[in-house]
Order: sequence, then structure tokens, then C-alpha cells
Amino acid sequence: MKYKIINFQKHGDDRGMLVALEENKEIPFNIKRVYYMYDTVAGVRRGYHAHKKLQQILICIHGSCKIHLDDGFDTAEVVLDKQFQGLYVANNMWREMYDFSPDAVLMVLASEYYDESDYIRNYHEFLEYVRGEDLL
Repeated sequence: MKYKIINFQKHGDDRGMLVALEENKEIPFNIKRVYYMYDTVAGVRRGYHAHKKLQQILICIHGSCKIHLDDGFDTAEVVLDKQFQGLYVANNMWREMYDFSPDAVLMVLASEYYDESDYIRNYHEFLEYVRGEDLL
């Protein structure tokens, strides 16, 4: 499966904590887009898509959430609940974000600008794309 948890270096003292992120260092790609989700309604799942090219780092900078990952062959569930951890998600990986705590803020660093043609929003089409076969 094409994902991994990255523990970012954290710096702290009696003033508080700091995490610094730099592209092509802690982040394994050039950052072209940053967005975040917050005030997610209880019980709502987000995502339901994959990307053909785009790579992402997901960081729950406040609260917690869970991520369901699927590469078309295997699945995994990842809990994000530490501000100094990021989840690297490669391309061709179906993702769903869910079980957001009421105070959750999920920040996403993306390797590409928004491009609707990069999205695969239908799970059946995703399976055909990654498996390279017609499943009908």
C-alpha cells in the first residue's frame, strides 16, 4: 500500500510547541496547494475519491479523525490524532475521512493544483483504473 505515517520533528519549551514543514524535506514533494476541513458534521464521511497523479500529506492539526485507505487490493484504517504526525497518501489511493472529533481541523498539503480531471470519484471506476481491467 502506498501510504506512511511521517513523524515531524517537534520543537518545544516552556512557551509551547512548534512543528516546521518544508517541501522536499519533511514533505516529499513540492507543495502546490494547502486546504483544511473543520466543523465537520458528526457522522459525515468526506473524500470518496482517488487521484491519478496528486500526492497528499494529511495532518490533523487539532482534534482527531480516521482515514480509510484502499489501493484496489488492500485496505487500511489510520487514526490521525497527533499534531506532529502526517499521513502521506500516494496517488491511485481511494480515501475517505471520517469519525471527526467535534474540534477536528484536518489540513491537507497537496502536490498539485486543483484539477478535476485528476479525480476518480466513482469507486468502481477506481478499481478498474488501478487493476487495469474491466470489472463488468
